[in-house]
Amino acid sequence: MEQTNIESLFQKIDDSTEMIQNKLNIPYLEGLVQCLEYVFTKEQTEEMDDLLKQQLDNHLQDIDVEKLEKEEIRKAIQLAILKGMKSATQQQHLITPDTVALFTGYMAQKFVGDQETIRIFDPACGTANLLTAVKNQLKQTVHAYGSDVDPTLIQLALMNANLQQAEVEFFHQDSLRSFLLEPVDMVVSDLPVGYYPDDVQASNYELKADEGHSYSHHLFIEQSLNYTKKAGYLMFVIPNFLFESDQAQRLNAFLHNHAHIVGLLQLPMTMFKSENNAKSILILQKKGENTKAPKQALMAQLPSFKNAQAMNDMLGKINQWFKNEGFKIE
Repeated sequence: MEQTNIESLFQKIDDSTEMIQNKLNIPYLEGLVQCLEYVFTKEQTEEMDDLLKQQLDNHLQDIDVEKLEKEEIRKAIQLAILKGMKSATQQQHLITPDTVALFTGYMAQKFVGDQETIRIFDPACGTANLLTAVKNQLKQTVHAYGSDVDPTLIQLALMNANLQQAEVEFFHQDSLRSFLLEPVDMVVSDLPVGYYPDDVQASNYELKADEGHSYSHHLFIEQSLNYTKKAGYLMFVIPNFLFESDQAQRLNAFLHNHAHIVGLLQLPMTMFKSENNAKSILILQKKGENTKAPKQALMAQLPSFKNAQAMNDMLGKINQWFKNEGFKIE
């Protein structure tokens, strides 16, 4: 059976990454950074010798990214990143499932409607899989911004965007510190879950803990609202236990003051190993002068993305909700 463009590109990237990994004795993800940089620039890094460069030239000579679709490039890189993350020990080395990224992009287009130019931001962008998946689906001119504290992930994000010829401005920093960034129209993010170790920085937030470390996922929600325009939308992939934790009451009060809860879509349970790992998509709108809460929040348990008929039925109900709330539906 003939390989697809995605499979073929992944195979070449994977083989080349393993060459770099074995030659330089570095982790797969670091080798992947060097591989993608080489595909983009055709220039060897300081660590590469001439023999390795020649091997890469021979193996990668057939790749012409300009002839590939952006989504083909993104998905091939995603497969390589997923392979690398299976052997990585860092907890933050996770990736948003492709079906979730594509569904988030579908929903993003509904909310931005016919707005001509959109500014979107992911404050926990990782490898920029979610950010570029959403960007690729929006029909508007998109100015995209991403931030991550992890040096390997932000390098992968940069190469991911470069090879897709997607203009994205990245910040390599602690995303819970200040940005040189004007407020955006939309935030999309797969929230990092856990405790934030910097109690001094956390003290600047309303959602700080009274004692001990604060929840990073709560602080990310507050920070995201700080960098969203009034009436802008935010879509977060959240753990299902977000509103059941010991600090949930404070989070609820904060959201009531600053945002409208537009929707909560539970992702299919079949995607997760256990109920404790289950996630949902939380949709917020930042309060503004003319904003109001929806007549009825969009609440749903999504069926398996593999069940085409059930998913089509669900999309029909979601589209009806948008019509009922006065959104323009194409």
